[in-house]
Amino acid sequence: MTVPLTTERSDALPADKSGGDGAVLPADPAGNVEHADERVHFTQRRWVKVVGGVLLPIVILATWQLISAAGIVPSYKLPSPRAVFDAASDLSQSGVLWMHIAISTQRVLLGFLAGAAIGLVVASIVGLSRVGSVVLSPTLSAIRAVPSLAWLPLLVLYVGINEDQKVALIAIGAFFPVFTTVSSALRHVDPQLVEAGRAYGYRGTALLRVVQLPAVVPSVISGLRLALAQSWLFMVAGELLGANFGLGYLLIDSQNNGRYDRLFVAIIVLAIFGKITDGVVGLLERYLLKRWG
Repeated sequence: MTVPLTTERSDALPADKSGGDGAVLPADPAGNVEHADERVHFTQRRWVKVVGGVLLPIVILATWQLISAAGIVPSYKLPSPRAVFDAASDLSQSGVLWMHIAISTQRVLLGFLAGAAIGLVVASIVGLSRVGSVVLSPTLSAIRAVPSLAWLPLLVLYVGINEDQKVALIAIGAFFPVFTTVSSALRHVDPQLVEAGRAYGYRGTALLRVVQLPAVVPSVISGLRLALAQSWLFMVAGELLGANFGLGYLLIDSQNNGRYDRLFVAIIVLAIFGKITDGVVGLLERYLLKRWG
């Protein structure tokens, strides 16, 4: 006689939750899991970011005020926060500060856009072409090591002391971060992704625009952020020589006239506008990641 085989249903018994020694482990309540998630994502809360972001500036400001009030550093070397605020108010009310800001921002944007655009083009050539990499990479790597101030005499000689000289210097500063990060990223794009793009009929610039650049969006954004920071740096270097307006001119003019309160105003304004422009690039990053991420 044949004995029928019976199979037990998998859902007849509760799942085994025993540890290695056979002891039954209690299930975690759902509330504990939620609290664990909250602990993990605590630093991602908006108010935490805001409070954490302003904490260090408040500490620096308080320390600055204490040092100034105690007379540890003479006032002609370290003006008080109130003196710096009064100097900023005077420059703002007279319109001089806004004029310096507008001129410097215009120079930064023009140089940044020119340098970043050229950097993307050259990075695409070097990153996607072996011949381009062999021919261009050694020379560009050597030029990248040249300090920013070393370009000033050459630009003054061939371009002159004018707006073109300052914008060209900023463009040089913006070019290399974009070129370095994007060219390196393009070399490491997944070959299968490229082959899939070619299978859909994309070639040349269309392949670069539709497949390869979207694949390296984080690297492009990193390069743009570095380029923007370099643009502000090179802008100050360019305005230190032969400029009559701009935040760099305000820096050197305040130093020459002993107005260290205005010098601090220029430094603080540079920090604020550097952060603002970096935030604009952050918005661009969100848009690009939402579209291609």
